[in-house]
Amino acid sequence: MASNTAKKLIQIDVSSDTVCPWCFVGKKNLEKAIEQTKDKFDFEVRWHPFFLNPDAPKEGIKKSDFYRMKFGPIQFEHATARMTEIFRGLGMEYDMSGLTGNTMDSHRLITLAGHQGFDKQNALVEELFQSYFCQGKFIGDWQVLLDAARKVGIEGAEELLQDSNKGVDEVKEELNKYSSTISGVPYYVINGKYQLSGGQPPNTFIRAFEAAAEDLAQ
Repeated sequence: MASNTAKKLIQIDVSSDTVCPWCFVGKKNLEKAIEQTKDKFDFEVRWHPFFLNPDAPKEGIKKSDFYRMKFGPIQFEHATARMTEIFRGLGMEYDMSGLTGNTMDSHRLITLAGHQGFDKQNALVEELFQSYFCQGKFIGDWQVLLDAARKVGIEGAEELLQDSNKGVDEVKEELNKYSSTISGVPYYVINGKYQLSGGQPPNTFIRAFEAAAEDLAQ
């Protein structure tokens, strides 16, 4: 006999870029919401690509220079101060040192990881966020990407990166499927229906989980 007490599956599709600080903030708040409701629900989190700066140079440019040019000096200082405060509230240090640049290679790697398990993919996204936002590492540096891949047990990372065309079409397909109609990230779709954007607090995610679970019960 089927049990009515079986946990319901909450599937979360996240559109994100690896140089988006609000995507990291959103990830931390999403994880708090999952932790608070894991006794009620099972979860599957799937990460999809988005390019905040598609024309960013592949060879990298100083973060501070790039964002100062993009936003202007006053807005840049305000945004940096705000993110520093938000990260500290989550127990992390926001590091504006190092380089930023094109994120295609990181998305190729994240897409590869998804084929090896969404838990592995989620762990890789965490490593990449930590490297870029808290350790001043360059997201376009193959060694940074390979170190993160090895740490979480992703197979085939080196072969992927050595072939600059490998995985690009799949990233573009994912971009078209999940991110073509949105203008910013993070962006979440819960059970294919409930949509949230930005670095939402945990309670907002929990309300969406409960609404999605209600649909499953009908």
